[in-house]
Amino acid sequence: MIERPNPTEQKHTQSVRARKFTPLRRAVKVPVWADAGLRLGAALALVFIVVLIHWIGRDGLKDSHDGQVSFLDVFYFTMISITTTGFGDIAPVSNSARLVEAVIVTPIRVAVLFIFVGAAYNFVIKHGWEKWRMARIQEQLSDHIVVLGYGISGAEAVAELIARGTEANCIVVMDTDPERLEAAEELGCNVIEADATRDEHLIAVQIAKARSVLVSAGRDDASILIVLTARHLAPGVPISVVIRATDNEVLAIQAGADNVINPVRFTGLLLAGSSQGAHVAEYLADLASVSGKVQLVERPVQPEEIGKSLHDLATGGQGLRLYRDGKPYGFWEAEARSLQAGDLVVEIKPTEATECETDPV
Repeated sequence: MIERPNPTEQKHTQSVRARKFTPLRRAVKVPVWADAGLRLGAALALVFIVVLIHWIGRDGLKDSHDGQVSFLDVFYFTMISITTTGFGDIAPVSNSARLVEAVIVTPIRVAVLFIFVGAAYNFVIKHGWEKWRMARIQEQLSDHIVVLGYGISGAEAVAELIARGTEANCIVVMDTDPERLEAAEELGCNVIEADATRDEHLIAVQIAKARSVLVSAGRDDASILIVLTARHLAPGVPISVVIRATDNEVLAIQAGADNVINPVRFTGLLLAGSSQGAHVAEYLADLASVSGKVQLVERPVQPEEIGKSLHDLATGGQGLRLYRDGKPYGFWEAEARSLQAGDLVVEIKPTEATECETDPV
């Protein structure tokens, strides 16, 4: 399925370019507005309970002003009692009223105070601490994966990375759509609402220190522009991009992409493979997904493998191809009989989780 932003999304993207981006943030279990609403609702419910208790036991209260206790007096007494103001103009005089104040109202008063103190901590102290902490994380980002564009392809890529064992806090998602970012937050990813074609936005996520960059903007022209910008800022970071038109693949490579993925072409490969046998397409899908039994791995040759054949890898995997000075060689070629330092090896290994390195804060 091809991702094509509608005119509304295009206007939204253009408007985002003109405003400052949202800083890096971490997902929260309960939104701020929902947490505030829950706290306020709990406090009002407790106040209502105290008002009801005082109204039922109003015969045990004495008003020094006019001697009569109305509903307004009860509400007034409740509020000054909850807030521990205590002017003394209305006071409990009967034993039952004093017992109720000591046993029921006082614990409720403490609970209300805790709710408001907790709210102040959560919205002022904790929020400030979390903002500072995320700023530190943003400054110390290293060996992370940057996902530029969280459409269908970007979301599937993030889900697959997490399924393969990559920690969600090692992934930074950049998009201009708040709803897409909320979906990424639910997975635990760090997110930033920004335009990936802007230098300052990519610098904000420490793209030069990233392990890899995945680009899927939904349109080939936007994706190629993002690749060009990312390559300018991160010359040595691997960049993979989704390109849907075959004619644009060369442009993406010229812009600096290391890997160009064409979903239409890949679908054609699966279809063609299925015509050659019932299990060819199945095995290709097995290689591409963590849900399969095996996966393709590209890695540098290990010191103990130098001089050995591509068939004798230290990991026990099946060597398929090696890259030497940028040129590929198959396992049947003479170059594969003796691995050299600096070679890149492509092998098939049993599926296993990968680890993510993060800088502790």
